[in-house]
Amino acid sequence: MSFLPPQVCWPPHRLGEALEVLARAAGLPVRATGVPAPPADLVQPGGLALTRWMEGAASWLGLEAEFVEARYKDVDDLVRHAGPAILRLFGPEPRFLVLVGVRRGRVCLRTTEDEPIEVAFEAVRSAFCEIVETPLLPAVELALESAAVPQRKRDRARHAILREQLGGTVIRGCFLLRRSPDTGLRGLLAQARWGRKLAVLLLARAVEYALFLLSWWVVGSSVLGGHIELSWLIAWAFLLLSTLPFRVLSGWLAGLVGVELGNVIKQRLLSGSLLLDPGEIRHEGAGQLLGRVIEADALEALTVGGGLIWVVAVVELIMAAFVLGSGPSGLAQLLGLAAWAGLTAIVAAIYLQQRRRWTRARLEMTHALIEKIVGHRTRVAQEVPERWYEADDLALERYLASSRRLDRVYALLAVMVPRGWLVVGIATLGPAFVAGTAEPSALAVALGGILLGFRAFRTLVTGLADLLGAAVAWEQAAPLQRASARAEVTTTAALATVSRRSVAPSEILLDAQSISFRHAGRHAPALRDCSLKVHAGERLLLEGASGSGKSTFGAILAGLRVPSQGLLLIRGLDRSTLGLAGWRRHVASAPQFHENHILSAPFAFNLLLGRQWPPRIVDLEEAEELCRELGLGGLLDRMPGGMMQMVGETGWQLSHGEKSRIYVARTILQGADLIILDESFAALDPETLRLALECVMARAQTLLLIAHP
Repeated sequence: MSFLPPQVCWPPHRLGEALEVLARAAGLPVRATGVPAPPADLVQPGGLALTRWMEGAASWLGLEAEFVEARYKDVDDLVRHAGPAILRLFGPEPRFLVLVGVRRGRVCLRTTEDEPIEVAFEAVRSAFCEIVETPLLPAVELALESAAVPQRKRDRARHAILREQLGGTVIRGCFLLRRSPDTGLRGLLAQARWGRKLAVLLLARAVEYALFLLSWWVVGSSVLGGHIELSWLIAWAFLLLSTLPFRVLSGWLAGLVGVELGNVIKQRLLSGSLLLDPGEIRHEGAGQLLGRVIEADALEALTVGGGLIWVVAVVELIMAAFVLGSGPSGLAQLLGLAAWAGLTAIVAAIYLQQRRRWTRARLEMTHALIEKIVGHRTRVAQEVPERWYEADDLALERYLASSRRLDRVYALLAVMVPRGWLVVGIATLGPAFVAGTAEPSALAVALGGILLGFRAFRTLVTGLADLLGAAVAWEQAAPLQRASARAEVTTTAALATVSRRSVAPSEILLDAQSISFRHAGRHAPALRDCSLKVHAGERLLLEGASGSGKSTFGAILAGLRVPSQGLLLIRGLDRSTLGLAGWRRHVASAPQFHENHILSAPFAFNLLLGRQWPPRIVDLEEAEELCRELGLGGLLDRMPGGMMQMVGETGWQLSHGEKSRIYVARTILQGADLIILDESFAALDPETLRLALECVMARAQTLLLIAHP
């Protein structure tokens, strides 16, 4: 840190200004300005409040801030590729660097006066790693002195020793700033500089085709002119070889563009899946959800493959049209090319329609199969065995008929389109060839244009199935696409409450007034004029018969559902002010058992879903202590991997009661002001229930239990 100019170190109270400066310097579009100043106690041990404030402040700007960490041996790569980013420097007083990027081995920073400055890479790296390097430096210097290492080699030797000693040490404090996934595909592609790479790809393809056509002109002039000379053949071979570098370049760029396009699509769909309202998907069956996931997964591969091939085919068609237009039968060949392209579009439209029907039939079969697997016992008990497979047979017949129609249309595309164009192209060139009025070189170039058109149509057909399949998959993934645009904007109040923890005992923590709720598609309301006030430190029990609406009320209080009418406040602020993320920082809920899930992941990951990952040692220690208080100590002792043991469907199997207590622990570890537990102790024996209740009563600041009477 001492090697850095003091004007590049930003104090914590100017972090909002630093984010705005970084966004402008990086060319990121901001939705709003004037980020409120952070609270005085923002920088706390653990850094969770800082991470949440940075995420909220970036949301205020319409951007996204991602907290990342790196091992010591990877810090060089992190600093080199992080920009735009905010780096935290640890020391007696926390300071921050506004890192725009790295240029020619020097780090581009912004000063506190919003002026650009370039600093040596080693200075930034050393300042970022100072907290872990400082304790070892005296011993390292002593070792170098004892070994009589020459002065000119000491920097390199010191770095090698520190890298060996601290290679696996994790260093935290980097926040990447980028566009939010809800900015749309165009913005995300611009962030990846996708347009520039695509332009270079198209230029490389155009040069490749130009050299290809020139080679045809050379060989055509030689052969059709009646003189075959060695120099012409050498020129032809040289031109063909010259196309190879451009083909390699275009292939590499196509792969790079495809990977980035796939990443953007994944970000968009993942963002949408996380923003889906649980109420929207609750009415869908497991088969429908699986089908949507399958289509979303196929969307990336189909779009990347078909989209890039389509771009290449369009370039080839444009080049073919240019060549054919300058040939001896230019007008006739251009009209033939346009007519054939129109016919191809008609066949493609028919293929798209058949692809929709085929996809619909396939997804219906998937849905029916999954639902029958889930409800197999009910089916065995209620249906006559002779009729078990009647619906399956009918669905399979519809699917096979749809597949046959789709295959016939695709065969028409694959066979007729490229080969038919050869017939049309040669037919339009025939009169000029028979009349003998055209120069041999012109005929050769025209023939090359026809072959280039054949290649273009063949390429087009290859990517057409993928591209149209991607269009159908995009229709199936439309709910995810629409949901990704629902990201909430962080407000001043939400930012101000990030680091607030203590609550006065007499304070009204939650205030629900005249809450009503009606499920979609139902006339009778599930709740009508329900009111509740929860004071800090209270322990409340909400009882009611099955179907009385108590779980729905708990879901509304937790922010999982939006009431049809009424007023709901947490610490005097409503959900639109706090945002969903801000609301869930204050209220954490463990819904009923069937709405909770154990992911196929480490045991600790399932516990710490509401915290940063990877976890700190203190987080793991707290999680283990809580689990032992809940009576899960025996389970931890039995598992070979302990807290890092893989659990879930593909890992260690857990009982109903063990899962219930994991859900309770997961909720408590979020550190919210209000804990809501819905039927969380129904599967526990009396002794385990006593332990769990004692733990929850001691750990939860304010508690609302939902149970049957």
